[in-house]
Amino acid sequence: MSYVNTIKMFVRVYELGSMSAAARDQRTSPAVASARISELEKHLGVRLFSRTTRSLQPTENGRIFFEGAKKVLEAIDEAEAAVMDVTQNPRGTIFVSAPLGVGRRFIAPHVPVFKDIYPQIDVRLRLSDRIIDVTAEGLDVAFHLGILEDSTLKVRLIADCPRVLCAAPAYIARRGMPLDGAALVGDKHECLNLRFPGAKEFQWALQTPDGVRRYEITGPFESDDGDVLTGWALDGRGIVMKPVFEVADHLRSGALVPVAVATPPLPTQLSSLSQHRRLKDPKVKLFTDFMAAHVRDAVRGAIEGRSVAIAG
Repeated sequence: MSYVNTIKMFVRVYELGSMSAAARDQRTSPAVASARISELEKHLGVRLFSRTTRSLQPTENGRIFFEGAKKVLEAIDEAEAAVMDVTQNPRGTIFVSAPLGVGRRFIAPHVPVFKDIYPQIDVRLRLSDRIIDVTAEGLDVAFHLGILEDSTLKVRLIADCPRVLCAAPAYIARRGMPLDGAALVGDKHECLNLRFPGAKEFQWALQTPDGVRRYEITGPFESDDGDVLTGWALDGRGIVMKPVFEVADHLRSGALVPVAVATPPLPTQLSSLSQHRRLKDPKVKLFTDFMAAHVRDAVRGAIEGRSVAIAG
């Protein structure tokens, strides 16, 4: 398997554009990654990458070899999946990503249960609120919170998620209760924004009697962690737009209250994304089916205020 592992390393270096990033992805050191690429170049008798102290770019030979190498790895994956399907003995590692809040509340608690049921499948879970490139990061499944535009990935809807604008009573006492989106902008309310590197200019899409309108909100605080925004809202620092399942307990307790109710936010969706070929792998399909059923029920339970047992 050493040559196959070397090819895997080459593909990840090519996709990620970085020796160190590929090494982290393959759970090894940059020195090992560099040595494997050097061995591959020596074996092939060509340079696959042009290296400088600041950049690493594939050569023309590197681009040609990449196309063939990906096909080889895909063929191996499909062959292994076919054998596992026949033997009904799925094994291997699944690479998964999820937004921070969704991952902590709904994905992570069910991973050990899945592992108990399928002990030969390992799960590598990464949590981040940033935009994820499923293909470039070599993921099998990515959970996504938001409305997807055009996608070449296989999209599976897990749950429709209503959203709410809310703030702490202390904030309302200090700044007043905004009735709608126009008041948010006109009265310069302090809005808490979810932003991260590469994010598009952020607006709040609200439902008005004349249809959906986007409001250019502003505020002194922003973060790439949705739970941080919730904490700031609870501290009376501003207005936050959140999926109801994330703040339902705070709304029930009165720690947060709905605002601008005349123009509620558009609902969002929780989905799973996969490359089409990855879903042919039995372990990926098992994981996706398992999580979809359990997460859907957990999201509904959070909104309705009922506890949901974590069980296989």
